[in-house]
Amino acid sequence: MGLFNWFTQEIAIDLGTANTLIIHNDEVVVNEPSIVALNRNNPKEVLAVGKRALMMHEKTHESIKTIRPLKDGVIADFNAAELMLREMIKLVYPKKPLFPPSWRMMICIPSSITEVEKRAVRDSAEQAGAKEVYLIHEPMAAALGIGIDVEEPVGNMIIDIGGGTTGITVIALAGIVCDQSIRIAGDEFTADIMEALRRYHSLLIGERTAEQIKIQIGAAMKDLDSPPDDIPVNGRDLVTGIPKQIMVSYQEIAEALDKSIFKIEEAILKALEQTPPELAADIYRRGLYLTGGGALLKGLDKRLSAKIKLPVHVADDPLKSVVRGTGLALKNYDRYPFVMR
Repeated sequence: MGLFNWFTQEIAIDLGTANTLIIHNDEVVVNEPSIVALNRNNPKEVLAVGKRALMMHEKTHESIKTIRPLKDGVIADFNAAELMLREMIKLVYPKKPLFPPSWRMMICIPSSITEVEKRAVRDSAEQAGAKEVYLIHEPMAAALGIGIDVEEPVGNMIIDIGGGTTGITVIALAGIVCDQSIRIAGDEFTADIMEALRRYHSLLIGERTAEQIKIQIGAAMKDLDSPPDDIPVNGRDLVTGIPKQIMVSYQEIAEALDKSIFKIEEAILKALEQTPPELAADIYRRGLYLTGGGALLKGLDKRLSAKIKLPVHVADDPLKSVVRGTGLALKNYDRYPFVMR
């Protein structure tokens, strides 16, 4: 067994709709967009993965296709997911080792996942070369990553706004007490921005441009303390068909995202309604924790705390808190009861 352990390497993977992160030896070694570029004539041939594939996205000709294998937090394209995972794992060791290690992997999955979808994650990890696969629910991993002691008998509410889904979860005693999951998150925000620019400026922009706008000036409120400057946006004019540039302000983006954020607020209120009263008392004292890429929207914590009248804390590095927690759980995988074998 000692020899086997010598070749067993542990990696923790956050397989997200938008980004895939991998932790190996306590540091984030891979942080890439979840996208893969394949050759259409030979779908098993990977041309690029991660940032390089994202550069090709929406700019391809007929012999290349870019695929985002995950949709709404679960695997939508099994073949592409397996190829992407395999390439991402290769990035952990850029130089090819003499003996390829056998991997012990822990992957986090949304808490609203079905058995079939769970099976798909496990199978693609095994196909990508994992000897042992452990699964952990994302809100649990996020709570560990934020630094909450999940095993104590105290309620904590975690709101994880990812790329495909927003998960709102109450955690106590190392288990999930109640959770709401809605399919409104980063991708939906991006679609809202595309739609708003089409409607109000008759400008057609791609997904990547909308994503850049969201990252640079995405806001949840129209009056921010330190507002970002307007940014130029290039696209195609729908009236003339000629490429043009317009200036976009953060207020317009806040208005575009308003409906989606309202739906997230509703889901949080619904989750709070279902919380047992003792845990609700804990949440009143502790507040809500925001994590995931959506937590980076400017003014979102203020807007939520104004609506729900509870303190809202944004995690220190919201994009990495889930993968950090997964890494912690992997170290103590036999100690935590919520790790799924």
